[in-house]
Amino acid sequence: MTGRDVVEGMARATGRIVRFARRLAAPVLRAWRGSMQVRVVSATLVASTVLVVVFSLVVASTIIGGMVDTKVDGSVDQVERAGDVVRDALDTVVTAEEPNLGGQMGGLVRELAGEEDQVGQPTVLLRIRGANPIGEAWPAEASVTEAQLPEELTDNVRDGKFNRQFATLNPDGEGNRPFLAVGTPVYTDQLVYELYFLFPLDAENQIASLVRTTLVIAGVALVLLLGVIAGLVTRMVVTPVRLAARTAQRLSAGLLHERMTVKGADDLARLAGSFNLMAENLHQQILRLEDMSRLQRRFTSDVSHELRTPLTTVRMAADLLYDNREDYPAPAARSAELLHDELDRFEDLLAELLEISRFDAGFAQLDTEPVEVGPIVTSVSASFHALAERCGVPVRLHIPDTPLIAEIDVRRVQRILRNLIGNAIEHAEAAPVCVVLASSETSLAVVVRDRGIGLKPGEEELVFNRFWRADPSRARQTGGTGLGLSISSEDAKLHNGQLEAVGRPGEGSVFRLTLPLRSGDKVLSSPLPLDFAADPCGGDDDDQTE
Repeated sequence: MTGRDVVEGMARATGRIVRFARRLAAPVLRAWRGSMQVRVVSATLVASTVLVVVFSLVVASTIIGGMVDTKVDGSVDQVERAGDVVRDALDTVVTAEEPNLGGQMGGLVRELAGEEDQVGQPTVLLRIRGANPIGEAWPAEASVTEAQLPEELTDNVRDGKFNRQFATLNPDGEGNRPFLAVGTPVYTDQLVYELYFLFPLDAENQIASLVRTTLVIAGVALVLLLGVIAGLVTRMVVTPVRLAARTAQRLSAGLLHERMTVKGADDLARLAGSFNLMAENLHQQILRLEDMSRLQRRFTSDVSHELRTPLTTVRMAADLLYDNREDYPAPAARSAELLHDELDRFEDLLAELLEISRFDAGFAQLDTEPVEVGPIVTSVSASFHALAERCGVPVRLHIPDTPLIAEIDVRRVQRILRNLIGNAIEHAEAAPVCVVLASSETSLAVVVRDRGIGLKPGEEELVFNRFWRADPSRARQTGGTGLGLSISSEDAKLHNGQLEAVGRPGEGSVFRLTLPLRSGDKVLSSPLPLDFAADPCGGDDDDQTE
């Protein structure tokens, strides 16, 4: 196995570990991001844990330190008094070879050690410096040797210094135990003695363990209690917020009668009351707007229908005048032509208003049939030949050679194409207009591109609003109502299709119509991109120009 194989194996193992860690952390991260209660409780637990740990360390250190200091001070005083006792008792001893010196030192050791089996009884050792054996020890004379004493302690005492140390010793052969070892030199006129006390720290060690255990248990209980309190308090606050969120979602879904339950008279109750008041006001406003919209649609429909009868009469008279205009003086003949043209525009407006009222009332229906789409695009483009020549705009078609059959409502598709191509010619500013037809396995698309005034940012959606114009003050070659693209968008939606637009100011715009090939299907993707930068038919030899 080469070094590269080892590196790749380590990389794969690291990747598996990272993916496993991410899978484990994903639920935690989702809970953290999705629940304010989890975040508050977690933050409370972390902060309280840090606080309790610091507090416990300080308290334990203070209690144990004070207890040890008290033990040390008492032990030092006891050793100093014992030194004075030894000095007074052995001051008359001249040499270490005196016959009753051993018994005298043994008595002193037993006296200094205290009563046998006394709690906290120290082990005492007394020796003559330089003498052999070292002397007497009580109560475990045979087991205490110089080797068991801390070396630094004995060295300092030999140098004539008072010294104390903490050590773990085994003076009685029953296992290591903590001790406070204190040593002091005792000077008489003839000899120098070394006095050592070993104070057991078993009681202090037990108290320290008890303090630590108590603080740990109390700290854990306090952290858990704070977590529970934080969870309960947060729940009291979060629950109304969640109820408000659910109620708001139901309101946005159309359930306008949803309200929050008001309990009590606190801030959350006032919040619920304010929310309900807001919801009620919104409900009333929506009802008023719906009534106004309904009245507006009814008014538009009624006016459109009522104007049909007088318009028919006026139309008959206008047609009679228009047909005989050559018999009139020039001003009257021109008036007859203007009357004829304006009546055409008025009829178009009425037709569009009636169509809009059908969409609003939900009465619009498709009359689909399988047809070839290419000739429809060609014929609609050809119908604008006169307008294109008058505007100086060449119309380029890119129609596939293979017949494209689709189930569509011919009348509505023709209306969409007339609106798209007519608007493109009017706004092209004498630049070419490109019309492209393409299909996929499930849908067809028609793209109409011009290089005229274009669309400003945000106008891609506004162009499909009713009575909206990009530049209402601009001089136009033909009249328009501002309803064409709105009706075209509704026709596309009726086919389960899409009508979209993009553009740039001064550079032109692109409109794309996408329809399913079979009636009732939905559009999942378009065979042509809605790309302003692309030129779908520029420079192709097969392009047709109308």
